[in-house]
Amino acid sequence: MYICLEGIDGAGKSTQMERLAQWIENCGLTVTRIREPTDSPVGLLIREMLQSPQAQDEGFQRTLALLFAADRTLLMDTISNEKETGRIVLSDRSFYSSLAYQNGEEWIAQINQYALEPDLVILLDLETEKAIARCEGTDKFEEATFLETIRQRYLKLAQEHGFMVVNANNGVNKVHEDIKRIVAPKLGMCI
Repeated sequence: MYICLEGIDGAGKSTQMERLAQWIENCGLTVTRIREPTDSPVGLLIREMLQSPQAQDEGFQRTLALLFAADRTLLMDTISNEKETGRIVLSDRSFYSSLAYQNGEEWIAQINQYALEPDLVILLDLETEKAIARCEGTDKFEEATFLETIRQRYLKLAQEHGFMVVNANNGVNKVHEDIKRIVAPKLGMCI
């Protein structure tokens, strides 16, 4: 199974992914952790470009969108192979992040048409003010108005694509328990 955690910056995706992975492994299943962007040369270039002063320029955004799609292409074999061997693949983000963060949904969908769709998407929904407080403030995209726009896009995607939505305004332990309640039946596990 391929499970993805989505949400705006600061929503707790990395923390919750690690807690979920540990819980699944403690239940006797094997987990592969991935994140977007990856640690590949393409992913590292994306991380560097995100820190650029031009990161929000339209032309720069189109280039980033293409790089994200290329980075996902590198993940396809890993995800497929891991699923075939019975491993649970947990991802911090997927192509849905591009749909939320980048403009031109139709074009973004087109360049990501070959990306593997997660079997389960969990959206960690967090109020923008709390997200800003959690962020380090080094990313050009960690700005309140921008993040609120992205949050609303995520909520729209959740409705359209049937994501499970978890209130990430709750404490870390409560969010983890909510995620476990969603994942356990999908994996045939008890909480």
